[in-house]
Amino acid sequence: MSFGPVMVLDAINTRRTRGATMMLHDISPERLEVAVRFANRTNERNGSPIRIEASLDPAEAMSGADFCLTSAEVGRWPHWIEDYEIPSRHGSTQITGENGGPGAVFHSLRSIKTMLGICDDIERYCPETFLINLTNPLSRVTLAINTATSIRNVSMCHEFAGGVARIAGLLRIPKSKITAKASGINHFTFFTDIRRSDTGEDLYPRLRRLWKRRYFDYPPPVTAAAKQLVKVPWVQIAVEQMHTPLVAHMFREYGLLPCSVDSHIGEYVPFAKEVAGWHPVPVYFHEGVGSRVEKLVTRYGNGDSHVPMHRAGRSAEEVFPIIGAMWTGKERAINAVNVPNQGYVPNLPDGAIVEVPATANAKGVTPTVMPPILEPLAEFMRTQIELQDLVVRAAITGDPALAFEALRRDPLSPPDEASCRAIFDEMMGLQATALPF
Repeated sequence: MSFGPVMVLDAINTRRTRGATMMLHDISPERLEVAVRFANRTNERNGSPIRIEASLDPAEAMSGADFCLTSAEVGRWPHWIEDYEIPSRHGSTQITGENGGPGAVFHSLRSIKTMLGICDDIERYCPETFLINLTNPLSRVTLAINTATSIRNVSMCHEFAGGVARIAGLLRIPKSKITAKASGINHFTFFTDIRRSDTGEDLYPRLRRLWKRRYFDYPPPVTAAAKQLVKVPWVQIAVEQMHTPLVAHMFREYGLLPCSVDSHIGEYVPFAKEVAGWHPVPVYFHEGVGSRVEKLVTRYGNGDSHVPMHRAGRSAEEVFPIIGAMWTGKERAINAVNVPNQGYVPNLPDGAIVEVPATANAKGVTPTVMPPILEPLAEFMRTQIELQDLVVRAAITGDPALAFEALRRDPLSPPDEASCRAIFDEMMGLQATALPF
């Protein structure tokens, strides 16, 4: 429900993919049926520019596929609550528990197990396909795909687009008139250049002046208002996007604006909770948002909703720009791809998964070489890269000792080994069937 409806709408609204077949695949017949009904109605109300098919059988679904798009979680909500609450109870300072922190060790292990299972099917039924992965924790899953398989692939995230949208709103400039570049690791990327595309104006001076305002100190009245607003359905996401004291701290301290919000960049720095103070906990409202979206999608697919979802148009996701460029050969600039580093970020280790701009054409995706990352931001990233390597090796080799070492060394884990062991053992007991060992 997070990416599925968006990908359907993007396929329908992409000129370069008219006449293509979109095959929907899931292991759950009930959830696949919801997706099929939504896709069929949306496609028909747009004049059926693509063909929709569906199958529970991976052989039927994948055979002959030119592109595979993957976004998959098993036990998403109950496990995320465990990922957040259990480490926090034992002294972790994580603020999200999704992509970094001790909770993310287990999220990573589960996702890698799921994704490598899907990759087994891809290698069996469509080994020449191009895989575009949307599954979190993105860097760790991408590293596993590139370590354990030979599948051509790239992984995508919309945080860059979200960052540009926030800049556009704050500066009251249309998004279409902003051009930017960013680099780093997923959910910890920083804008290196932000300009008006129509005038060439460097927007960083305006942003620095803006962030000097008292609002960005997040005084008690601002935080108090955020605490009340986060209780309101649908408004919760806006609070997460706009109440960002950690973003303000990072921007003021290092001079570069993060692409992501506190709930993501806070997963990678040890002072996140200290700086942010109060922060909305995403797991406590994202499930509700997801449930409401699913109900809306279900009602629309059943013909019980008159909300014109078929008119939503293209999203800011860059999946179909890549597909369109590769299919037609017409080159397209892409703002952010996640790929193994081959000098694209010179002061990060080769082989690490980095997020950089790229170009896409008939030959595939060609990442852009970016300037070195500012120190000490690069040092925060190197720490995460070391942890990613440990977690991926743990998942691929089935070695829980490596997973424990990743948890113990995470900057958001408790400082004492006994508490880390308590987290690890409790999580192992609860999630044993979902783990790769």
